[in-house]
Amino acid sequence: MAPSNLFDQLFAAERDGSIAILFEQREITYGDLREQASTIAEILKAAGIEPGDRVALLLADSPEFIAAFVAIISLGAIAIPINLALQSAEQLFIVRDCGARAAIAEGSTARTLFEGLDSSATLKTLFTVRDDGPLPTPTLRVLALEQAPRQKIEAFPAKINPNDDAFILYTSGSTGQPKGAVHSQAHIFYTNETFGREVLQLRDDDLVFSSSRLPFAYGLGNSLTFPLLNGRTAVLCREKPTPEVVGNIFKEYRPTIFFGVPVVYRMLLEHHRNVARLDASGLRLCVSAGEALPAHLGQEWQDTFGVEVLDGIGSTEMLHMFMSNHSGDLRYGSSGKLLEGYEARLIDHDGTPTRTGEEGNLWIKGDSAASRYWHRPEISAETFVDGWVRTGDLYASDADGFWWHMGRSDDCFKPTGQWVSPIEVESVLLKHPGVLTAAVVEGFDDAKLSCVCAFIVSAADTEKIETELRELCRDALPRFKQPRRYLFVSELPYTATGKVQRFKLREQLRAQAAAVVNE
Repeated sequence: MAPSNLFDQLFAAERDGSIAILFEQREITYGDLREQASTIAEILKAAGIEPGDRVALLLADSPEFIAAFVAIISLGAIAIPINLALQSAEQLFIVRDCGARAAIAEGSTARTLFEGLDSSATLKTLFTVRDDGPLPTPTLRVLALEQAPRQKIEAFPAKINPNDDAFILYTSGSTGQPKGAVHSQAHIFYTNETFGREVLQLRDDDLVFSSSRLPFAYGLGNSLTFPLLNGRTAVLCREKPTPEVVGNIFKEYRPTIFFGVPVVYRMLLEHHRNVARLDASGLRLCVSAGEALPAHLGQEWQDTFGVEVLDGIGSTEMLHMFMSNHSGDLRYGSSGKLLEGYEARLIDHDGTPTRTGEEGNLWIKGDSAASRYWHRPEISAETFVDGWVRTGDLYASDADGFWWHMGRSDDCFKPTGQWVSPIEVESVLLKHPGVLTAAVVEGFDDAKLSCVCAFIVSAADTEKIETELRELCRDALPRFKQPRRYLFVSELPYTATGKVQRFKLREQLRAQAAAVVNE
């Protein structure tokens, strides 16, 4: 029988004295966290929050985030986690798009975000955490969370259907404007029964740390669902997870499981080689997601630290992983195998199922799928089709059941009438030792014909690197997949989840072309 509500599952009485969270030299027990969640629920109730109301969360990874998230959905309201790394305009877009009635925010974030809020917004009450002074917002009622009035709740948590709307996670914008994927409490339990049970196989002494933040589907599972539903301990960190910060956490807390994205693993390896040695001796397992982990990077991590990196794929729409490598059964460069409880199929560009070994558009089915996008009926109908979710990813599967990411379908293009998958070309470019990272998009030559364009980040001599890359691609790729243009840049644009925003690179190329025309 499926669990009924998150609050009761997290805060079973026998856990009261066990440590749920390690945070800034503090140990927060399950009993402490339950009391904090109950208090926040009483504060929201006093503010008039009713079932179905949206409450935005603009909080750092902290006990307050988890307590507030649980409190909101335990009232029957809908939690809206918002990434603090987003630009203010993007944060306000989400607040307005979801129609949030209240928000709980870091004082520093609230100060810059809400001062200019117009009176037409649905947001009426703002609770601040770690505030540093009065916040002049004439259109908002502003209260410090720890000093806000409370209202006793007779029945808490509320009796809620676990399939009702509970939280909305906004996509990270790798292809443009964010969309809100609507999830229920039942989806949280399902990811624990699938990825949590099958891949993580948590042990009694496991201590979990995720460099990916709680507002994301990946981070929410990593730091809340898996450790706390299973009575384990999560390490939370408010600071940006730089190599120095992650290194200190590894040394001080000695987590046994680490979650990251490929760009974080690359930065940690570079830091280990060039700045300060990383003490990863406490780790028994590492997990990567967000973007395909290059094979050489996973192997280099394992060779360096003796710990496997289990790459997989999930999505905001599916809440967490639906494919993953497994400990002792992995192939670097792949997304692993389909998890029990999920179905997958590959459809070519003409709508025909592909054969084993052929790439196609990935459709996925499972009981963690979002019900829809918030107030986006047309695009919801395109993505959620008869119980299936169109992921927008291109994949191929092999005879052994491993799945191989071939890129995004919306990133693919036909420069000579044949499809080019950016990730295939990037995997070749990344084999060059002088290439730190690379991104391939559709560009246009002087005749305005489509061509493969490669953006390269490298500290080496660009002219020499370009010559060597052309030779490398000539040997490894058919002619139509070889980059015709190389652009060397200091960095690539990433979403907060570590995905390359290729659409921004395409926009950059279009702007350059327009500038040439106007000269």
